[in-house]
Amino acid sequence: MRIATWNVNSITARLPRLLAWLESTGTDVLCIQETKTTAEGFPAAELRELGYESAVNATGRWNGVALVSRVGLDDVVRGLPGGPDYEGTEEPRAISATCGGVRLWSVYVPNGREVEHDHYAYKLTWFEALKAAVADDAAGQRPFAVLGDFNVAPTDEDVYDPAVFEGLTHVTPAERAALAALREAGLSDVVPRPLKYDRPYTYWDYRQLAFPKNRGMRIDLVYGNEPFAKAVKDSYVDREERKGKGASDHAPVVVDLEV
Repeated sequence: MRIATWNVNSITARLPRLLAWLESTGTDVLCIQETKTTAEGFPAAELRELGYESAVNATGRWNGVALVSRVGLDDVVRGLPGGPDYEGTEEPRAISATCGGVRLWSVYVPNGREVEHDHYAYKLTWFEALKAAVADDAAGQRPFAVLGDFNVAPTDEDVYDPAVFEGLTHVTPAERAALAALREAGLSDVVPRPLKYDRPYTYWDYRQLAFPKNRGMRIDLVYGNEPFAKAVKDSYVDREERKGKGASDHAPVVVDLEV
């Protein structure tokens, strides 16, 4: 089974590339983040023509997550059980389902904006709720993984220059502690191999030639439980999909399982 996660940064803008990528890679399940569309506006019909079912949690604006699968899509749960609101609204940042016997979550963790911002505190609370919500599946015997844009680089090696990010979100001790706490629930970081250079970055800013200069970050992660991790045969960042006109600022992360 081939599973992938991809922050598409607007599924409407990325649809032709997305459909072509699914067809060319033979991906069975794709976890999508930042759909930037409503559930009604999600291109379920176009995906159905390729053989994919869709489950969507989206209200438009900046957020939105989805799961698309050609190996089944059962027991769908939209939202983060017990998760916090932000400014009185439950943002569409999580969706889970069982696909081909594997339980998967697609998550788009809050950005945090600035360390002193309310959104940063919300981000840390959201991580706490995520850990509680996945604890039973993480400790279970069924293959299980949380995939998505975590908006945290796990270590200094996961950013091109730690000094550039000093004092900023995505690299603070509290955010990294939240990731460590999630792993303590029974999950491990499935680190992909890079297709170029020595670090498997997954995100490059659109500005200042960040992609050609490889000034990236690894913030799109796959956290799997023991049965999932044992089934992994390969994992890589599809850096090629970050190239060219109309690309997302994130690249897909692909995981091949033998289940």
